Amino acid sequence: MSPEKLGTILRQRRKLADITQRDLAALSELGVHTLSDLETGKGNPTLEVLSRVCGVLGLEIRLTPRQIAGFAPAETDDKATNE
Repeated sequence: MSPEKLGTILRQRRKLADITQRDLAALSELGVHTLSDLETGKGNPTLEVLSRVCGVLGLEIRLTPRQIAGFAPAETDDKATNE
């Protein structure tokens, strides 16, 4: 996913929740500038930062195996990934 697409998703979800960037910053313990950068696709968030924002917005971060040239995606055990 591109940074711009991620930013669009975060901005839309924040607006759906009817909260400002300032409110989201306070709730996720981040700076308003950091959130602004994320929403405009300029940010390069750590997993920790993204996890905080997504947690407040009720979003889930998922890793989904895809086909790699010449290799089949690894089988995953849902029980192991959900623990």
